[in-house]
Amino acid sequence: MDSFSSPSSGSSPQLSTDDIMAQLRTQLEQAYAEEFLETVRGKCFDKCITKPGSSLSGSESSCISRCIDRYMEATGIIGKALFNQRH
Repeated sequence: MDSFSSPSSGSSPQLSTDDIMAQLRTQLEQAYAEEFLETVRGKCFDKCITKPGSSLSGSESSCISRCIDRYMEATGIIGKALFNQRH
């Protein structure tokens, strides 16, 4: 049963629109976080980690940091542009 299904007994109250929106917002936030981590892993790791080992070199660590910073900045710019188009 998913989080939007109600029990068949009918004893619990119906979810309000606010409750449904809050659940949807939580699911979207989780999906965004998962996408962010996958992008960091896929793009930044592949780009920056040249010799996988038990620890990061200084250059690998700074490359990962810069890559994450650029990704966060880019997603912020895209998000602002999308929200500004709606209004």
